[in-house]
Amino acid sequence: MSGAERRPGVPGFWYDDLPVPASARLLSGLYGALTGLRRSLYRKGLLRRRHPGVPVVVVGNITAGGAGKTPLTIALVQRLQQEGWKPGVASRGYGRDEAKTARWVERDTDPRLGGDEPVLIARRTGAPVRVDRDRAAAARALAEAGCDVIVCDDGLQHYRLARDIEIEVIDGRRRYGNGQLLPAGPLREPPERAASCDFRVVNLAGAAGEPAASSGFGEWPMRLIADQATPLLGGRSLPLASFAGRRVHAVAGIGDPERYFAMLRGVGIAVVPHAFADHHRYVAEDFGFGSKLPVLMTEKDAVKLTLDGPDAFATDAHYSVPVRAELPEALWVALLDKLAAHRRR
Repeated sequence: MSGAERRPGVPGFWYDDLPVPASARLLSGLYGALTGLRRSLYRKGLLRRRHPGVPVVVVGNITAGGAGKTPLTIALVQRLQQEGWKPGVASRGYGRDEAKTARWVERDTDPRLGGDEPVLIARRTGAPVRVDRDRAAAARALAEAGCDVIVCDDGLQHYRLARDIEIEVIDGRRRYGNGQLLPAGPLREPPERAASCDFRVVNLAGAAGEPAASSGFGEWPMRLIADQATPLLGGRSLPLASFAGRRVHAVAGIGDPERYFAMLRGVGIAVVPHAFADHHRYVAEDFGFGSKLPVLMTEKDAVKLTLDGPDAFATDAHYSVPVRAELPEALWVALLDKLAAHRRR
């Protein structure tokens, strides 16, 4: 079974050598024409961009689905904090309730209202996080709150927000799939759009049984490191390696669940995989696995199981597996130099 087939909600022809349905090819042409027109209107100034008055860094991709944007966003915010910046994070908050309502997200915000990724970012960084369908409005609110740099988690295609630096994140294993635009393929924009990004970061995580991913010329490698498992109900973290040789239920409701399962297998854990759609909203029945094994889940999934009240159903068998992004120091130096130049201007 291919990685694409194991990924919920993804057509097999996106990443496998399968024929693309004629209806998808037709819609892809229409999609390309409309999105191309929109890019042209912004480029010519016929649609107005808005800038918050402080440097803006957009972390995104040109493919649909996850590629590692949120871990990179967290790493970027933490590095900016270390360098004396006051970063704020703008996000759409995909999948949240009351999506038309802009709101501040804090570490204890209900993920149903703030979105799973914004809550995770707030918990990991402590930075101000603003969710709004209008990322330009979110950036403006962050600047008014005292942030001196805005990091936009996703939003490469949100052209209304003027930006100073663009970082494209690439799935090093899948790359651009069959190279076709939605819905015939996974691309939100043509591949040549990536050439205009200031930095191109490749997530090198690979799936079991597949060739190791690699970065190409002009691309920066990123590795996601996981070495701890944290009990959801509190207590000391355990080395992830302590689960080696044991069977566990592995839960992932992310863009590419197989990447997570492969990471666990890589440290010798016998994985019973449970893949859910990205941003899945869990209910207790989702965990009726029929066997009492430890449950290891991604940190993004875990934030949705720690709610107080009748919706809380985490047990002492549930563990969160956080990841941290490791990137070359030369990337940080180049990015910080570029940011400093924008601040001076």
